[in-house]
Order: sequence, then structure tokens, then C-alpha cells
Amino acid sequence: MTLTIILLGAAALIGIGLYGALSQQSFVMLMMGLELMLNGALLAIIGFWSLSLGGMPEGQLLAILVMAVMAIEMAIGFALIVAIYRKRQADMTESIGTLKQ
Repeated sequence: MTLTIILLGAAALIGIGLYGALSQQSFVMLMMGLELMLNGALLAIIGFWSLSLGGMPEGQLLAILVMAVMAIEMAIGFALIVAIYRKRQADMTESIGTLKQ
């Protein structure tokens, strides 16, 4: 595989994730769009690491860091979604007028 093919795949993932994050009204689908965008960024990082840097360890460290950020983002996001649902019984973004009480 060439770097161009990998970057095109990463750009496609980021584009699909951006569309999903901007067009959906459900909190879960919004989080899935954000996850797709992060996966696209991770694919680009790994592609650059493996094909242009020659497999140096710095690329592996950056990929592990991005995966850790993805896991933390998902955990915090879903915790916020559960808290909003418990407080307001709202599962769609439009059903919340404001976050103030």
C-alpha cells in the first residue's frame, strides 16, 4: 500500500465522521461520528509512521496517545449522555434547550 491510499482512506473516515457528527440528532450517533473522525486521524498517523518514518518508536507512542484520548473522550462523553438522560429524559440534541437548570 502506498501512503496516498492510506491518506485517502483516512480522509474518507474523517469526512464520513464529520457528516455523521453534524447531521445526526441522537447523542450516540454524534459520538460515533466523533469516533470515526478520531479513527481517521489515527489511520493517518499510523500511515505516516509506517511508510515515511521507517517505523521509528515515536510514531507508535503518538498512536497509543491518540487511542488513549479516544478512550477517555468516549468514557466522558457517554457519562455526560447518561447524566443528561437521567436529569432531563432527553436523548436527542434538540430536546435540550439549555444546559442551565
